[in-house]
Amino acid sequence: MNLKAKDTFYVGVNDHKTDLFEGIYKVPNGVSYNSYVIMDEKIAVMDAVDEEFGDIWIENLKKVLGDRQPDYIVVQHMEPDHSANTLRFIKQFPGAKIVGNNKTFVMLAEYFGTDFSDCREVVGDGSVLSLGRHELRFIFAPMVHWPEVMVTYDTYTKSVFSADGFGKFGALDVDEPWEDEARRYYYGIVGKYGKQVDAALKKLSALEIEAIYPLHGPSLEENLQHYLNLYSAWATYQPECNGVMIAFSSVYGHTAKAVELLKKCLEEEGVRDVLVHDLIRDDRSVCIADAFRYPEIVLATTTYNADIFPAMREFIDCLTERNYQNRTIAFIENGTWAPVAAKLMQAKFEKCANISYAQTAVKIRSALSAESEIAIKNLAKELGANKDVQA
Repeated sequence: MNLKAKDTFYVGVNDHKTDLFEGIYKVPNGVSYNSYVIMDEKIAVMDAVDEEFGDIWIENLKKVLGDRQPDYIVVQHMEPDHSANTLRFIKQFPGAKIVGNNKTFVMLAEYFGTDFSDCREVVGDGSVLSLGRHELRFIFAPMVHWPEVMVTYDTYTKSVFSADGFGKFGALDVDEPWEDEARRYYYGIVGKYGKQVDAALKKLSALEIEAIYPLHGPSLEENLQHYLNLYSAWATYQPECNGVMIAFSSVYGHTAKAVELLKKCLEEEGVRDVLVHDLIRDDRSVCIADAFRYPEIVLATTTYNADIFPAMREFIDCLTERNYQNRTIAFIENGTWAPVAAKLMQAKFEKCANISYAQTAVKIRSALSAESEIAIKNLAKELGANKDVQA
């Protein structure tokens, strides 16, 4: 891969073996583990790769290095998919130093049983490491999304090595739109820490940036404001589009029929962007990402064991643990006897900021009736009356 930044080379790898990233997220198009080399009077390697791909990574390094030896490996983030080959690197290049902050070396000791005291270069927030023309400025970004995370700004090339920020699922040899898999990655991996991401973005806003090099996904070297704007919206929990998302779970099909009717009624009210997710069958991480994309969401489910149907309960938990906010929520509940799903669903959002609720309540007793059909039509009118959801 040819990079825009001078003297900077890509030495990462593509992973098409892993089917579940972090054991949770489906990655049908794989994932990349990115590592970079900055060649100057001194040489810095920016992060490592997953342990399983150490052989390929070392080969890639040697091709770029030629007969030279690296002086540093910068460890920006300690998750094993980026740091697992650190010890191997030091054994391969014993004259090199590991660059990290105090928290980095605590975690290195936990993973490897040594704090690398004989080859460590401890940096602070704002510290600068000179390679020659390239000067690396370290910017701490704690809890984006681990406490030791830092990003690196190369003042010579005006490039940001952004750790997990601006990353996405998908290997680099797969051509696919950036936004969908980056959004799914963000809300799955980083989304809980919007405040911290926003703080990091504010630090970066003071810099002149010409390229962003993340630890997953492609290098970003054109139209950077588009990516920065998206990240700002994600970090501040702002919707990206107009419309309504309906998330539902249905046991015998009656709730599903109610959702079909609501979608039809919304479209008749002029809401042209209506997205429906079946929480039992659809990829959970996609449902989560889309819930943050839309300004209004309808949650439709049954009472089950005097509680919320499991798929819906787990989905709401995923939203609230990621600080779901700045949205309007409507509920459709179904129950043959003692329906309590709507009340319990709303209770789950009590700690979420800036949540408003639709005034129209839809309660279905077993199957759709004339009364519940009227309630659904009224709900569609209420949501459709909001000019913000018009596409």
